[in-house]
Amino acid sequence: MSKVVKDMVTRDLHSRFANLSSACVVELTGLDVLQQQTLRSGLRAKSGRLEVVKNSMARRAMKGCPLEPLGKSLVGPCAVVTSQESIIDIAKFLVKSAKTFKKLTLKKGIFEGDPDLLTVEELSKMKGKRELLGEVAMLISSPGRALAGCLRSPQAKIAGCVKKLADRPEAA
Repeated sequence: MSKVVKDMVTRDLHSRFANLSSACVVELTGLDVLQQQTLRSGLRAKSGRLEVVKNSMARRAMKGCPLEPLGKSLVGPCAVVTSQESIIDIAKFLVKSAKTFKKLTLKKGIFEGDPDLLTVEELSKMKGKRELLGEVAMLISSPGRALAGCLRSPQAKIAGCVKKLADRPEAA
């Protein structure tokens, strides 16, 4: 590949990587074409993308991006998995796929530009965006629910007492 073509590919990769803050690195050595296609289509369904790129070009493309620390993981035959959505959902899919495709090797991942790299397994154990939003919604509504329960409780007791008084025969 000529230097001009390498520079064009590197610029294209840099423009894509610049907008991302999370990604994973995997090794596809040993997977046949059908298995790779199955993996790619599964990732596409989760809005993920798998790219096999020359390591030195990927490192240059990641320079100055939030994904730059991930460049250290690009050793040997690698592929970069990215997503515009949740990288945690992608990591969960990759762990599940690694059980199906025994030769798929999961390496490292980066989450939200944090310089500390995590294994893909560690990423998959984190809570996804939907789970976190559900927890936040529950925490927000929890005090209101408790307050409503407290307000209802004394009223129910008072209404019960008034009903007993009303139903009681008058002693003359």
